[in-house]
Amino acid sequence: MDLGIDRQALVPVVQQIVSAVAEWIRRDGVSPGTRLPSVRQLALDNLLSQSSVIEAFERMVAQGVLAARPGSGFVVAPPTALTEGHWYEGAEREWGAFADNPLGELKLGCGWLPDAWRESDDISYAIREVTRTDTGGLFNYSTPLGLASLREQLLKRLSRMHIVTSLDRILTTGGASHAQDLLIRTLLRPGDSVVVETPGYGNLYRQLAFHGVRLLEVPRTRAGPDIPALEALLQRHRPRCLFIHSLYHNPTGTSLNRAVAERLLELAGSKDFLIIEEDVYGDLQHAGCTRLSALPHDDRVIYVASFSKCLSSALRVGYLSASTTLIEQLASLKTLTGFGTSRFAEAVVATLLANGTYRKWVQRLRKRLSIEMAATLQVLEDEEWEVFAVPAGGMFVWARPGGGDRSRLQACARRLGVLLAPGALFNPGGEPSDWLRINVAYAADQRAQAFFRALGPARSTSTILKTTSK
Repeated sequence: MDLGIDRQALVPVVQQIVSAVAEWIRRDGVSPGTRLPSVRQLALDNLLSQSSVIEAFERMVAQGVLAARPGSGFVVAPPTALTEGHWYEGAEREWGAFADNPLGELKLGCGWLPDAWRESDDISYAIREVTRTDTGGLFNYSTPLGLASLREQLLKRLSRMHIVTSLDRILTTGGASHAQDLLIRTLLRPGDSVVVETPGYGNLYRQLAFHGVRLLEVPRTRAGPDIPALEALLQRHRPRCLFIHSLYHNPTGTSLNRAVAERLLELAGSKDFLIIEEDVYGDLQHAGCTRLSALPHDDRVIYVASFSKCLSSALRVGYLSASTTLIEQLASLKTLTGFGTSRFAEAVVATLLANGTYRKWVQRLRKRLSIEMAATLQVLEDEEWEVFAVPAGGMFVWARPGGGDRSRLQACARRLGVLLAPGALFNPGGEPSDWLRINVAYAADQRAQAFFRALGPARSTSTILKTTSK
């Protein structure tokens, strides 16, 4: 077996072995139980040390990709060992944005922070504080609207964002996706039409499609939804809702400007539709920004946010603000479908908000992301990648290489141990696209840097062919 080891590459040899074997299993559809070449033979054929091959194989055993057979060497693990417990954004393996990644590849296109960036001590302290002072949180349901102490903290947060609301207009949820699901079930029926941005968040598209809702696409520009395109749509259709990311849009990283925001609110009033504004990355803002919810809107705007992206994906705590009538309906559905949300998780987040820990953490996170954003944009410029827009903050850049087709791009990424989130993930119909979502928190990794350089226009063809033919 030729592993195609490149000793000039920045990727460690052991990782190259892991990636090459994993690619062989995926590409050739190797059956479970298939025996791999012996460690000695594989090392001899590829001019490697046996210790490097053993380390790579043992890593893949720990990840559930291979299994060790005493006296028989290593074999491909059965499917249950390959897939059990591994969830990934987008549901299709080829999209590659794994949350739990058995092959150790770089999740360059994922939508969350690296584990190494997390500050677990602060969360651990909050957990100890909750278990010490609020024993009911360990055993009891939360209230239909959510834990009162958390909603009080959320009211303060929304007030600082100039969003006018009250305690009876705030509902906690199990993350932003849960909030969206409650809204879709309550506001929409099969056959209804809604406006969505494209590119946009793939999971929202699938939620809407699951409920039989028709998607009307409006292009996302650097300033927000394309207003002329939206106005043309509204001449032909009567959508019930418009779904939008105002700040640090996923995946383009762009933010809404004031003129577009005001026109959206005018259209919502004249054409009689609601706007659902998702703001899961809004805490990463550096300076002044425009939120639809902070402008006069006569209850036309529903605000949705979450702590999952910035704080912890395991603490599934989100919330929304809407009219009291809609909040009552959502609270009834929330109770009916899940007996409420986790009181314990809500108490932990309330503690982090009350003691200032979350505010200080987000301040540090903004600075770190700002440094990584500048560095990523610089290397993309140096390698002549096309960038859709220069984000004012957040964690995403929407970009595409200056040369090379999609198949070569994917082959190069696989060879370097990089997992991508290609443009097809962010199109309602899954149409192929040259654009990629890049998470700047992962872009300083040597594998990402090698990937950016390999796809530069001056080297795109020769470098990709060289890299993928090994």
